[in-house]
Amino acid sequence: NTLFNMSDIHKIALITGTSSNLGFNIAYRLLDQLPTENRVTIIVTSRTLPKAKESIAQIKKYNETQSKRKGIVDFDYCLIDFTNMISVYNAYYDLNKQYKKIDYLFLNSAQGAFDGLDWVEAIKQTLTDPIASVTFPSYKLQKIGVRSQDGMGLVFQGNVFGPYYFIHKIKNLLQNAQNINKNGDKARIVWISSLLSKPSYLSFNDLQFLKSPISYEGSKRSIDLLHLGTYKELYEKDGIIQYLVHPGIFTSFSFFKFLNVFTYYGMLILFYLARWLGSPWHNISGYIAANAPVYVALKADPSSGDSQFPQSIKYGSACNYRGEESIKTTEVAPVGKDDVVKNLNSLVKLWDIHLNDQIKNT
Repeated sequence: NTLFNMSDIHKIALITGTSSNLGFNIAYRLLDQLPTENRVTIIVTSRTLPKAKESIAQIKKYNETQSKRKGIVDFDYCLIDFTNMISVYNAYYDLNKQYKKIDYLFLNSAQGAFDGLDWVEAIKQTLTDPIASVTFPSYKLQKIGVRSQDGMGLVFQGNVFGPYYFIHKIKNLLQNAQNINKNGDKARIVWISSLLSKPSYLSFNDLQFLKSPISYEGSKRSIDLLHLGTYKELYEKDGIIQYLVHPGIFTSFSFFKFLNVFTYYGMLILFYLARWLGSPWHNISGYIAANAPVYVALKADPSSGDSQFPQSIKYGSACNYRGEESIKTTEVAPVGKDDVVKNLNSLVKLWDIHLNDQIKNT
């Protein structure tokens, strides 16, 4: 084995949905937990340049005031909108020009078609089953039948197909990691699913969730199944390690707009109550929520024996009543994984042709 300095190691991480509470905290944990002498490049993603620059400034400040890494920390941005296939293609094109490898790809999309809260149902569930009301809420309203400008189900494209196609396009950068890294480290893909991803949330007659009143939850169930249907081939054929995680329950920026100050603090009190009554999933803090994604990226190693870090399960960010963090794993029902992957692969072929034709024409 060739000896090399820790400062020779350069790790490149791309985090989708960087400007979310979870996205920021994945970046913070990477800065805290990667060996401090390593050079690190964090690529933030956003739909707009001002938001990307804002995210970079916030993560940079965290490094300067909290992590204080010894090695070089670079920042870059990648403008991408997963609900727009031209945008996905442009992002791949830009990354391919600028980078020879990517070490960590965190797929943290949280596209929803939320339409507010059913307050009557919210009060009813909170009074009859307060813990379930902040674990498996039945009162979030979602629009039905919303399509993207590409004609696909908006939530399906934003959370499932857009990121899946992105992997397909940048696969060479992920494959290159093990050849470029002096220690032979393979690239990691981390799909961020949800606690809310029961098998009943997905209908195989509606794989784009166009008829579903729970399209967000359906998309997370699809992520579970696409992971189960692809991780083996990615590992054996492409030398890429893929894991499936969920962040537990925490304060998410995306839902704040539906709450006022009273309902926000009421929700927070119920979160703490659930935690004190023994729920392992009410992490509340975005930093604790980011534990599982960064854990599987940096510590889980399937080559150390399948029994220790199996890829066939879901790794969850958890904590005890005192807020002390841990990792808890859950089994994932595999029924339908082949159907989900077959549907995605047929769409990949269609969009390869479609985008190639568009590029030729322009």
